[in-house]
Amino acid sequence: MDIQNLKQLRKAVSPFEKATTKNSIWQLINTMLPFFLLWVLAYQSLTISYLLTLLFAIPAAGFLVRIFIIFHDCCHFSFFKNRRANKILGTITGVLTLFPYSKWQHSHSVHHATSGNLDKRGTGDLWMMTVNEYMEASFFTKIKYRLYRNPVVMFGLGPIYEFLIMNRFNRKNARIQERLNTYLANISLIAVVFLLGSVLGWTSFLLVQLPIFLLSGSMGVWLFYVQHTFEDTYFEEDKHWDYVKAAVEGSSFYKLPKWMQWLTGNIGYHHVHHLSPRVPNYMLEEVHNQTTPLQNVPTITLATSLKSLKFRLWDEESKQYIAFHELKNSAAIRRLKASKTEV
Repeated sequence: MDIQNLKQLRKAVSPFEKATTKNSIWQLINTMLPFFLLWVLAYQSLTISYLLTLLFAIPAAGFLVRIFIIFHDCCHFSFFKNRRANKILGTITGVLTLFPYSKWQHSHSVHHATSGNLDKRGTGDLWMMTVNEYMEASFFTKIKYRLYRNPVVMFGLGPIYEFLIMNRFNRKNARIQERLNTYLANISLIAVVFLLGSVLGWTSFLLVQLPIFLLSGSMGVWLFYVQHTFEDTYFEEDKHWDYVKAAVEGSSFYKLPKWMQWLTGNIGYHHVHHLSPRVPNYMLEEVHNQTTPLQNVPTITLATSLKSLKFRLWDEESKQYIAFHELKNSAAIRRLKASKTEV
């Protein structure tokens, strides 16, 4: 796609960058009410059977992911027209999903501004090393990276560490408003946990909240992972990097069954979202369907997305992901060996 077409693509999407209050309110209702209903039923069912509790907790976790998508839109000021309304709702939903609003808004904005940029990655992203970086890393760093990329750690232990520990602290150079928002989120979270634990009982609280938290956290990390870790994705050095190309080629169209698409707030249309973060989540599908070039982007399904689990390193020479066992035969290693031979 040439530069002129890239510019036209952004113009084609701009009319959809408007929140509709009616749609936003309706999404709040059809998300929050089912979540809290399932949450109440999960607690009530503890006296009957814990298996029944889990049957309520599983869909509750799905609705919590949908709540996170609302939080996510608020961070982009795309859920409501009013910026203050986005911040208020974002802070509230951030407490529910364990994310400090202003802190995450900053890191996620950096992610959007640097996605696919090999020279500027590292903020708001999953840790990804190139073959050259991995080969030059220390033994300890290699072990740490292999552990990090292990599915059990990334989708299991990772969310626990990120949400309960890392999200509780401000970044080093955070502004005062961002710091205060994080303090407010932490205090609110402590107050809610203490109130629920005291009223419902700590055992009951943990039996219900833990599966909801673990399942929603794993689902959230998985969605983020597959939307940027797939075959034929886009990574370039800063001098060759282009925002629109990074959006439409470096963010996948995760084609999900309709009920999963609805539950995940259309975030599978990630190429549309990265092209224009100001498009509300409930408009993403329409943008995709009405913009022909966006229909010719990398598409993955539930089945094909499982292939991404083997992707561990980015080979800069072949411009593709490889698994650890493919390291010896990677293009970067072949080039390195060739250069040593010439010397």
